[in-house]
Amino acid sequence: MFAGINSLSADQKQNHDGSIDVIFAPESPEGMEKNWIQTIPGKSWFILLRAYGPQEPWIDKTWRPSQLELVS
Repeated sequence: MFAGINSLSADQKQNHDGSIDVIFAPESPEGMEKNWIQTIPGKSWFILLRAYGPQEPWIDKTWRPSQLELVS
């Protein structure tokens, strides 16, 4: 099974600035099901970011994804 969220799915919950929070957890927080990627306790996982046709901010390194933030 592969899990993922991509820009072709228009049903993720967006923040006011247009960004999208992605939730990595064993269970989905209520109301965030479309932004959730399931993790399995005791199993490792990794994040892969692909940029297809990146725009100038990616190329000139003025934009980079932020670090993961632990939220409780």
